[in-house]
Amino acid sequence: MTSGESVRSIFNYTCDTGVEPEIYFYEPPHGTEVRLPGDDPREMTVHNGWNRATLFSPDREGFALGDFRSSFQQWDDDGAIRERFYGEAAEFVRGEVGAKRVVIFDHTIRAKRNDQQQTDEHATSQRAPVMLVHCDYTPNSGPLRVRQLLPDEADQLLQYRVAFYNLWTPLRGSVEEKPLAMCDVTSSTEDDFLTMKLRYRDRDGEIFVLRYSPRHHWWYFPHMTQDHAILLKTYDSETDGRARFIGHSAFENPDTPSDAPMRESIEIRTIAFF
Repeated sequence: MTSGESVRSIFNYTCDTGVEPEIYFYEPPHGTEVRLPGDDPREMTVHNGWNRATLFSPDREGFALGDFRSSFQQWDDDGAIRERFYGEAAEFVRGEVGAKRVVIFDHTIRAKRNDQQQTDEHATSQRAPVMLVHCDYTPNSGPLRVRQLLPDEADQLLQYRVAFYNLWTPLRGSVEEKPLAMCDVTSSTEDDFLTMKLRYRDRDGEIFVLRYSPRHHWWYFPHMTQDHAILLKTYDSETDGRARFIGHSAFENPDTPSDAPMRESIEIRTIAFF
């Protein structure tokens, strides 16, 4: 797990122009002027997190690293992932964050071979690594997702604390190409987060993208294997000062060997109820 203390790489931030960025998952209407995100690339330092891996907390930095060992290997079978891997993942998240209940509602296999499916609204389980500084939810889209997924229970559940966590882990070998990096929540402010619209044929969603700040402190875990998992907190209903949203992105690691295997990873999207 050893590597250099830090590397420098480009991160795709988004300018705050006053015009809301958006991504269409279908061909937009003729004449539509689309404001795309990621128009402010900046070179940032990414720090090696292994030396303090046990100190990170989802409630403080917005992420944590945990030991996670699974014998599951059927990564080409979405049905098997749901039937056999979801339960392990839910138990891991519940134990790590102390939730009463964890619901898994989606997963995505990230690999470069899925580049062509990046903007396919139907290909949600097979996509390429996202090279954009973003967070998956906003104060509006978090509760809305609970209502969409659990309509009969939502009113009751939303009376209490709700948090969304992504579980991220490699599939095979160690991650050499396009690793995941996290922007430490203690180095960001609410003003750094910009709302971006996701345009689908039948609905609109929204996430956050981030504007650049020289204060941002980035972390990653070089050569990470499937014996570990990263938990990212992408939404928290609590407003008591704990981390609520975390910026994250894949990035081009300049230390990656030219013959390194393509990154293959899975992210499991979960809702934790307290």
